[in-house]
Amino acid sequence: MRRIDKALRIAQELDERYPTTPIPLDHSDAFTLLVAVLLSAQTTDKKVNEVTPALFADGPTPAAMAALPVETILRHIRQLGLAPTKAKNVRRLSELLLERHGGEVPVSFEALEALPGVGHKTASVVMSQAFGVPAFPVDTHIHRLAARWGLSDGKNVDKTERDLKRVFPKETWNKLHLQIIFFGREFCPARNHDMLACPVCSWAATKKAVAAQDKKDRRVR
Repeated sequence: MRRIDKALRIAQELDERYPTTPIPLDHSDAFTLLVAVLLSAQTTDKKVNEVTPALFADGPTPAAMAALPVETILRHIRQLGLAPTKAKNVRRLSELLLERHGGEVPVSFEALEALPGVGHKTASVVMSQAFGVPAFPVDTHIHRLAARWGLSDGKNVDKTERDLKRVFPKETWNKLHLQIIFFGREFCPARNHDMLACPVCSWAATKKAVAAQDKKDRRVR
């Protein structure tokens, strides 16, 4: 099956399962989404959602967050991975939003990626979900499933992003990246995955992916 045909069938399957795509990270505006996505690196969305209510109560805006001592931010997020670095980045990011952008989150990939702790994936999430700009943020679930389904060679996340943008229509990117994440969490784990029982892998997984999964699962056992 051609990649583009496979992508169309996958998109149809995901649309049926996930007609709505709520953002997994709790937020109230572009700023709180930006901070939440930054905090989610190497941490689950669930854990981030547990700590951000108190953090955002103290620092709901860039001005309020910038006024907090780093130690206060760290106290709120201490449970998260890389907390000391994230606390420094959140405060400095807030200061730079005031200094460079009038206290607003910029609608620009370049400006977002110039902020501390904000990489391309984080910028893509904010651009797509806060501002509706077509983007295809690639997290570990999407990178893994794109390779498993033969939509990309899996060399790196940048290549995966380019490959997915080629096979999926631009107007579907913002919804699809969330749909693939939801599907990966619900049906398509990295380990001990029965591909024959999977609604997508059962027909979309490459022979190489099936062999690699079998090898990985034998090692785990």
